Amino acid sequence: MFARFRKKMTMPRPDEALPGRQAPMSVPVRHEVLGTPLQGHPAHLELAMFGMGCFWGAEKQLWQARGVFSTTVGYAAGFTPNPTYEEVCSGFTGHNEVARVVFDPRLTRYEELLRVFWENHDPTQGMRQGNDVGTQYRSGIYVYSEAQRRAAEASRDAFQQRLREARYGAITTEILDAPTFYFAEPYHQQYLAKNPHGYCGLGGTGVRCPVGVAAASPA
Repeated sequence: MFARFRKKMTMPRPDEALPGRQAPMSVPVRHEVLGTPLQGHPAHLELAMFGMGCFWGAEKQLWQARGVFSTTVGYAAGFTPNPTYEEVCSGFTGHNEVARVVFDPRLTRYEELLRVFWENHDPTQGMRQGNDVGTQYRSGIYVYSEAQRRAAEASRDAFQQRLREARYGAITTEILDAPTFYFAEPYHQQYLAKNPHGYCGLGGTGVRCPVGVAAASPA
């Protein structure tokens, strides 16, 4: 039992990862709440991707943010192509549960999404989030540009100072170039809209993030 628990808390090596499959997951055509496409978006919109524990709650927090066009949940930053939920939960894919966001930079700033990210989970817990334990629940920001990387790193440093003042430990969030995003199963998409009393293990620290509090004005 202890060995199994320890395995879930450590990333697998690439040669240990499950083989996966070539076929991608099918997904619904439109967002359950926003009514926008889950695949494809107008060229002027931008992408963001975050891991902040169980992706059900993460996606809900993000689809409620100003300027968000669409959200989807899936798996990223691991080794197994097109994994299933059960495979990710085994700890042998290396993937994180993530929410991918399509947002309008004319209506909001990336920094505002970072504020939502930092304030709605505890980024100091390593391979877990509350009672959700395992590598798939790690905190992560996956950036699509150097500008996003600079903003993510600056927000991390600013939030770390606030966390220290509140007697929290070191931030464990990984900040990586955006890896391949694999869609999760259809029932996971906008899960808490379809199941409003469903489980959500997310909980913030109560500490305010000092960035992103002023959104950009519409063009």
